[in-house]
Amino acid sequence: MLTLENIKKSYAQPNGERVEILDVPSLHIEAAEQVALIGPSGCGKSTLLHVIAGITKPNSGLVKLDGVALTRFSEAGRDRIRADKLGYVFQTFNLLAGFSALENVMLGMTFARKKRSSQRAKQLLDRVGLSHRLNNKPAALSVGEQQRVAVARALANQPKLLLADEPTANVDPQNQQQIIDLIRETCDEEKIALLMVTHSREVSNQFDRIEKLEEINLVVQNIRVGGV
Repeated sequence: MLTLENIKKSYAQPNGERVEILDVPSLHIEAAEQVALIGPSGCGKSTLLHVIAGITKPNSGLVKLDGVALTRFSEAGRDRIRADKLGYVFQTFNLLAGFSALENVMLGMTFARKKRSSQRAKQLLDRVGLSHRLNNKPAALSVGEQQRVAVARALANQPKLLLADEPTANVDPQNQQQIIDLIRETCDEEKIALLMVTHSREVSNQFDRIEKLEEINLVVQNIRVGGV
């Protein structure tokens, strides 16, 4: 489902020097497999997710999503592929303030080739326990409710792969497990591969497969060696 080969990413500083962020020789996730990705702050987790999603293009290397070499496409091409094949749950929700919960979820279908379906959007909101909040805008929702809308939106286009970037980081402890269960159970039922970034051992220990970014990202390894 997802294959990364020799992914390298760096950024230029104002003084012309380059800061190396990623050097990932390989990463592979099977269809419908669920993987937790852990690592300390600053080791490139969010950058890696952006590379996988096609939001950021690596300096070199291959990202293949559901058999499509994402890195060989233009930005517009990557946008189309992402809309068709990938869902993304952001830490900060990224809901549009002027739209209702239902409209925010339907926006998740806007750029996909599949037909927009208000019925699916309503079913997803019902699944996350928000069938009574369809017409509420984000300001009228609690933080936990906003995150559940964000999860429903990420699932709206029936993706092949779901990326979840610290999905419980801004949710109170009472709702954290509910969010994790919701994501994992939906991915299991709809055969969606899942890559979840988390700092929480309590969360990562629920996964059969745990990847440590400091072990697969050679940049972090080299920094550690240099600092010894």
